[in-house]
Amino acid sequence: MIKVGITGQTGFIGTHLYNYLNLKKDEVITVPFEDRYFENDNQLRKFVNECDAIVHLAALNRHGDPQVIYDTNIRLVKQLIKALEGPERQIHVLFSSSTQEEMDNLYGKSKHDGRLLFEQWAVQSNNRFTGFVIPNVFGPFGNPFYNSVVATFCHQLTHNEHPKIVIDANLQLIYVNELVDQFYQKIISRSESSGPFRFNVRHTSENNVSEILLLLEKYKKLYFEEHCFPELNSTFELNLFNTFRSYFDHSNYNPVYLKKNADQRGIFIEAIKSFVGGQFSFSTTVPGVTRGNHYHTRKIERFIVIKGKATIDLRRIGTTVVYHFELNGDQPSFVDMPVWYTHNITNVGDEELITLFWINEFFNPDDPDTYFENV
Repeated sequence: MIKVGITGQTGFIGTHLYNYLNLKKDEVITVPFEDRYFENDNQLRKFVNECDAIVHLAALNRHGDPQVIYDTNIRLVKQLIKALEGPERQIHVLFSSSTQEEMDNLYGKSKHDGRLLFEQWAVQSNNRFTGFVIPNVFGPFGNPFYNSVVATFCHQLTHNEHPKIVIDANLQLIYVNELVDQFYQKIISRSESSGPFRFNVRHTSENNVSEILLLLEKYKKLYFEEHCFPELNSTFELNLFNTFRSYFDHSNYNPVYLKKNADQRGIFIEAIKSFVGGQFSFSTTVPGVTRGNHYHTRKIERFIVIKGKATIDLRRIGTTVVYHFELNGDQPSFVDMPVWYTHNITNVGDEELITLFWINEFFNPDDPDTYFENV
């Protein structure tokens, strides 16, 4: 078992990496990290002593004064190197750098110089080091106006704001799940070699900013406003759509009521509109029983209550906030399950509950995507 610590564990990439590694419990044990450890040399050294591998993600990305960015990021690198001087056993350090190394800005320079400092440490101490040079990263829960233009656009479109393109740049992108898997693969690698130190992470998609905004605006119209699942023609579009869905404000979200067409014959309800395929199924649930308590990392899923009374609970993995929704088959309605949210449905009525499920696994149905954890 490899004990892995992540500086910057609560950041965008850090959160995804921490959650991903916790799915690999047969090979990896995560060592919790808190930002305050950088304020206490003993705490930082204690953290280092518990680790076989450390992924250094902690960094300042934006600030009004670029010199503060450079000084902060180099200070964090030097503090970690100082703490690494204590253990006599081998430690593998993995560092998150950026393709901005090649650009004329102090953030990129801080990443370049930090990577070289780690290389010097690895040579002098005979330890393993991998310097990840990473393109633009996007994915669920990124901070708008901070992590990426994708995060900013998703937030604006789901909060009735109007995105503006400042520069229609060409972006080389990687989805955060794809990136953290590459960290995982390097962590579990049994290679004893300490080089080459630099690892260029390849982008998995390339798009202009205007192309990304056009897709997101389509998702807003079809999914956010018309509740229709849009056509998704590639893994990138699936990842972008799941990213978009993660920016909904669930604290102000209500189940979507379906239009009921009734006449002397009975009722007719159009449950799902979709430009993509998928699997339809239904369940019956007796009173007092709960189904679910699991989450998905890729799948798109909709729960539609067509008979009986139910509650649906959602909780984002790694958090304690639970979102609670009440549904009633007298007015058929649905709630969609976001990725990385554990969810369940409970029959809270006195009669049988009938729920219709729609799920789409897209391009990799044989790849495990369901993990169990209680709401």
